[in-house]
This record gives sequence, structure tokens and C-alpha cells, in this order.
Amino acid sequence: MTLAVEARELGRWYGDVVGVSDVSLRIEGGIVGLLGANGAGKSTFLKLLVGELRPSRGSIRVLGEEPFANAKLYRRIGFAPQQDALWSDLTARGTLEFLLRVSGFSRGDSEARALRALERVKLVDAADRRVGGFSKGMRQRVRIAQAIAHDPEFVVLDEPLNGLDPLARRDTLDLFRDLAEGGTHVLVSSHVLHEVEELTRTIVLLHRGRVLALGSSPEIRALLDRRPRRVAIRARDPRRLARALLDVDGVTAVRLGDDGLLDVETSRLDELQTRFPAIAAAERAGVSSLSVSDASLDALFDDLVGGLR
Repeated sequence: MTLAVEARELGRWYGDVVGVSDVSLRIEGGIVGLLGANGAGKSTFLKLLVGELRPSRGSIRVLGEEPFANAKLYRRIGFAPQQDALWSDLTARGTLEFLLRVSGFSRGDSEARALRALERVKLVDAADRRVGGFSKGMRQRVRIAQAIAHDPEFVVLDEPLNGLDPLARRDTLDLFRDLAEGGTHVLVSSHVLHEVEELTRTIVLLHRGRVLALGSSPEIRALLDRRPRRVAIRARDPRRLARALLDVDGVTAVRLGDDGLLDVETSRLDELQTRFPAIAAAERAGVSSLSVSDASLDALFDDLVGGLR
């Protein structure tokens, strides 16, 4: 079976700035999440993948072919970049029809494909409005529409959920699932772990241009269990709550801040999350907020990098 993506010792740099360094991975296909904080190298990797950049070293193959300057492969790939480079004077329909005509489709085929793509991103009602008057979320949906209008085998999306309201976000996630069920490979870049977890169990983690992990979301989250987690809790009576939390298995420290905020350290976050509702109700400490302060993607990277030192 032809791999969707195969990279070997892939590197790309801009003078002294390293965008991607020594990336080696194999992606079979389906829906894959590419995760990384801002500056991790995600956009550089995606531009290498779709052929916008030539590797500085190593190699990358997409659908069995080298992507750079490969016009034949471009017809098989759809790309929605993070950058907003739409023509403000064109309508949504006009934008898609123009791009399809440039790609070699006939006028009639371009019109039909443009309308179908706009239907899939729920923009038919705004099809004949100028893109310059669109909201950020609507412009995002135009970029997604142009990426799928030519029915590519592989769709690459750079931060596609940015700017979408909850309803559009749900519809967009459903669209990605529909594409995958129809046999299209989908690669979604994001800096938000839970967004990708809603779509796929296959995740690639990038940090400072290097692959730190490739696996399922449970495997990635399991890496966090190697180190204690910190939970911030605000309550009306934090001292009362602190005494009760010290009895929870895995809780190693509870610190009371000057502003009444509890800083709880635990090696078993799941146990704390399971028992906390009952404890909060029994102690009547007036809990107003709870947050896992190191549940962000940046913290996950810090844990992984720490494990590699």
C-alpha cells in the first residue's frame, strides 16, 4: 500500500533559522493530527508536504511522489494554508471558479464543483458576496472549500478551525470525517490537543522542528503521567478543601496561595478528577473554578522534552 506521507531525515532551514530538522515518519492515511505550539515547525512541514518548499536535506514523498515542483501531484492534493491570501474583490463563488479554471477544469465543471464545495462548507447563501466583507470564520470556510473543490486524494489543512464559531466548527469537523469516510486522506494541523482528539486517534507531535512522538491520543496523553500534574482550584473556604484533598490517592502537595487559590500537585490526575465532585459537595467549600494548569500542549511538549534530556 502506498503511504500518504513518508519523510526521511527531512530538514528545511532559512539561513540560521531551522524550520524542520531531521524529521522521519510514515503516515498510512486516514485522518491524522499534526500538533505543535506556535513556532514548532508545523507550517514549514506542511509547505514541504504540498510542494511549496524544497527540502534543505533529506526527502519527503506524498502519495508515493516527491512533491516539490510536481504539477501532476498538485491535482491530487488540496491545501488550506493558515495565511489569509484570498482576493477581497472576488465573491466566494468567483474565487473557487477562478482557482478551478487555473487548475485546468472547464467552465461548466468549475461552476459545478465550486457550488458543491460551497454547499459542503455551508456558504451557499453567501456565494455571491465579496470575500472582503466576510468574517474571519467565513473566510476560513472559503479556504477549506478551495482545498476540497477538485476532489483531491489528500487534503492538508493548517489550523482550519481558527476563527470558526461553535456551529461552524462542528460542521467543519463533520466535513473532515465525511472526507475520510469517502477515502480521502486528511491531515489537520492544530495547536489544540482536544480539537484533534475529536477527529482522530493518530497524532504527530512537533516541537522546534522535530518529531517528538507519533501515536494514538491515549498514548500521547499517557506520556503526561510520567510527571506530577498541577491543578488550580478556587474556593470560598480553601483550607477546608485542602485538608480533604490531602487524603486523595496520588496527591503529593496542596499549597494555599495569598489569593485563596489552591495549587494541588498529583501523580494521579484521573483519581483526583473522579473523586473531586463528591469531595467538593461534602465539604461545601464553595468551589468556583478548577483548571488543570499544565494540560496545555506546551506543557505536554515540556514533559516530552524533559524526558529526552
